[in-house]
Amino acid sequence: MSVLICGSMAYDHIMVFPDKFKNHILPEKIHMLNVSFLVPEMRREFGGCAGNIAYNLNLLDDSIALPMATVGKDFESYAYWMDKRHMNRTHITVVDDAFTGQAFITTDLDDNQITAFHPGAMNESHRNKVTDAKDCKIGIISPDGRDGMLQHADQFSEAGIPFIFDPGQGMPMFTGEELSQFIEQATWVTVNDYEWQMMQYKTGLSPNEIAAQIKALVVTRGSDGSTIYTKDKQYDIPCVKPESITDPTGCGDAYRAGLLYGLVNEMDWETTGRIASLMGSIKIEKPGTQNHSFTLDEFEARFEKEFGSSI
Repeated sequence: MSVLICGSMAYDHIMVFPDKFKNHILPEKIHMLNVSFLVPEMRREFGGCAGNIAYNLNLLDDSIALPMATVGKDFESYAYWMDKRHMNRTHITVVDDAFTGQAFITTDLDDNQITAFHPGAMNESHRNKVTDAKDCKIGIISPDGRDGMLQHADQFSEAGIPFIFDPGQGMPMFTGEELSQFIEQATWVTVNDYEWQMMQYKTGLSPNEIAAQIKALVVTRGSDGSTIYTKDKQYDIPCVKPESITDPTGCGDAYRAGLLYGLVNEMDWETTGRIASLMGSIKIEKPGTQNHSFTLDEFEARFEKEFGSSI
């Protein structure tokens, strides 16, 4: 029943700019941008796509998430956190001469974000092999080192293990031809609405052409919910209104954990999409990417409250 989660592990430095970026960027000077934002508030959080997805999946079922990532010589505090949260570290590889990935994320009052990312040990993700993980039922390729993403897709495909392709912020690393190859190998593809437009532009493939090659295409649209396209049907998944909007960082990773939970348990798309939607909403209510928590009973009760049905 295990789920192999290939992707990055990173320390997130999250800063809040108590104003709006647009008030300090001159459109006519965008070609020679030189701006500085004073950020009196900053937090250092545990993050990275693989870490975030694994954390969220662990909340739903603490026996199935297998994150696979390369980390650096500064990983000790993250390792302690994972052990405290009972997260599996079997497939975490330490690269002694590199730092763990570092993200520097600044959010303004409109929830716009500017992010700088140092990949560090993530560039060595190809050291890990999908075949090293035994008995995994499904997997996901989330943003990671370029070579690692390409090789892991080949390995999933050769092993006959179904997987989600989640290019995320790693999409600019790949040509249209390479993205088309990922789609051909994948079982499911998930992107946000901006990434969806970029994928179509880079590959030249229409929505129908992409959907015809895979079991489902999942497009998230923020507060407008999400859409799941299959060969035969389109499912419009409503957004769950959060009790408070505290921090959007990591919302997409929480959503993807919900998808994986539904897929590994062979649930229908309407239920799977709603689990994912609720996961994203719960994440938004707390700062950081791994600070929210719940019991499965609490999650099921809220699911029934939001959707009027049980899981």
